[in-house]
Amino acid sequence: MQIELDDEMIHIDVQYGKRKKLLLHMDAAGRFTLKAPKGTSEETLRSALERQREWISASLRRSKEARRTPEPKVYSGGEDERFLYLGQEYPLHELIATDQLTAEQLKLQLKRFYFASLKKLIAERIGPFQAQLKAKPKSVEIIESGTKWGSCSADKKLAFNYRLAMAPAEVIDYVIVHELCHLLHMNHDRSFWRLVGSVMPDYEDKEAYLARQGQFMTL
Repeated sequence: MQIELDDEMIHIDVQYGKRKKLLLHMDAAGRFTLKAPKGTSEETLRSALERQREWISASLRRSKEARRTPEPKVYSGGEDERFLYLGQEYPLHELIATDQLTAEQLKLQLKRFYFASLKKLIAERIGPFQAQLKAKPKSVEIIESGTKWGSCSADKKLAFNYRLAMAPAEVIDYVIVHELCHLLHMNHDRSFWRLVGSVMPDYEDKEAYLARQGQFMTL
């Protein structure tokens, strides 16, 4: 369901189950889930959400502040510069050749490094998950995106954001599993998340990492 808050429509994922009380939760990515007893009326749900308006607003504000834009990087090849690769920080010269290159050339070479590295990582890691899920994409592509870590098209083509090369391997695995599960369930419905959880029970931790660290995984 949706509620309007400060001229913005907020989506609330309602989950019914064997429980006695309502519980509203926001995950690290800023998504709200309202857990409710089976048979709870929509009127009761909306009334509960109205009482939580201040909490929802404050939670959204904290989430947006946590995802603030980091300071832009300087490409000089200096020892004090650090760049992420597989969840760790490295001096630029440990990732790419830096001799006699301008800042723009260094940035371009680093992007090429990430593209090539992620292509190799995905190729090495996707096979076991394909076998486990019995799902095989038509193709796999490494792309540049400012909004998505991965995507699955209607014609079963997967794409992964090159910036994932900056994340730990287990987080890359989560995005692989996430997109493979979309080959079987295109929507983020309950069946989709059950399938993701069957392969990776701690997937919420990986989502939280991307929500928390994603703004630092950039050139």
